[in-house]
Amino acid sequence: MGNSKSGALSKEILEELQLNTKFSQEELCTWYQSFLKECPTGRISNTKFESIYSKFFPDADPKAYAQHVFRSFDANNDGTLDFKEYMIALHMTSSGKSNQKLEWAFSLYDVDGNGTINKQEVHEIITAIFKMITAEDQKFLPDDENTPDKRTNKIWDFFGKKDADKLTEGEFIEGILNNKEILRLIQFEPQKVKEKIKEKKQ
Repeated sequence: MGNSKSGALSKEILEELQLNTKFSQEELCTWYQSFLKECPTGRISNTKFESIYSKFFPDADPKAYAQHVFRSFDANNDGTLDFKEYMIALHMTSSGKSNQKLEWAFSLYDVDGNGTINKQEVHEIITAIFKMITAEDQKFLPDDENTPDKRTNKIWDFFGKKDADKLTEGEFIEGILNNKEILRLIQFEPQKVKEKIKEKKQ
């Protein structure tokens, strides 16, 4: 029996993704077919990933952020994502369990992959996030976090770190679990900004 289509998803990958993501077998098969349409080779390049990501943010410039997201999920550092890496990326950025999500967030901020985060790396990701917030939405951000510099300083202060200090993964996760403000500051949540704008306009 089995699936005779050449574009069939292997049983092992299907089982692993069902175990590690929220997607059902049916959803995964549907995603796989659309993935193959976009990427017939079965691998997605950084450029292609950027263009898919850009469709989610038509009013902003998500290119830099997309590159960091891509890097954080390119598990074998080969410059492409296969279907498994791609689906885990989708799952983690949309609805991963909080601890998984925080581990992913750490790898996103650990730009050079050396196992610790410094203030410059935080600034690099926050700058990329700011490129995705429209100028109009930025007007509604609080005064102490309405530029990449201010937001980076606020995050670093919350962690109780000096400029030259480094953050380990354990410190990063513990700090966020103890202070929900940090979680808000390190994430890009356009919806939250939009809700605040609505409140101010009423």
